[in-house]
Amino acid sequence: MTHIATVTAELELRLVVPGGPSLPVAAAARYRADDPWAVRVAFHTGGEGDGVVEWMFARQLLTDGVAGPVGEGDVRVWPSVAGEERVVSIAMASPSGSALFEIDRNALVEFLQSTYLAVPTGSEEEVVDLDAELALLLEER
Repeated sequence: MTHIATVTAELELRLVVPGGPSLPVAAAARYRADDPWAVRVAFHTGGEGDGVVEWMFARQLLTDGVAGPVGEGDVRVWPSVAGEERVVSIAMASPSGSALFEIDRNALVEFLQSTYLAVPTGSEEEVVDLDAELALLLEER
């Protein structure tokens, strides 16, 4: 049986509220080596149902956003300062609304570094059997 490396972290983000204080939001970040380009973040909203909203981000987008502004459309990421704290801002938009979050830069960097220990840059294609994935997609038709 093959062991699939998984990296998880509980992160605290702040939801930026225009004209008001930011609100803390707990989030669970998850990275799986068998999906090496993606990071999934489950935001604990406390809303209806299970109160969890999951977004998927490109790992490279989050990595690049630590150093400079990146992204277009639905997700944009950039480094910033909140008070005296270095943060990374994540703006997300969907048909149901938009949100701006801030996350402690060091916490995000620590999580991302762990993902790169699991699957180093440039070796993503080595952990995914693209031919097998393509065959599965073609079977589903």
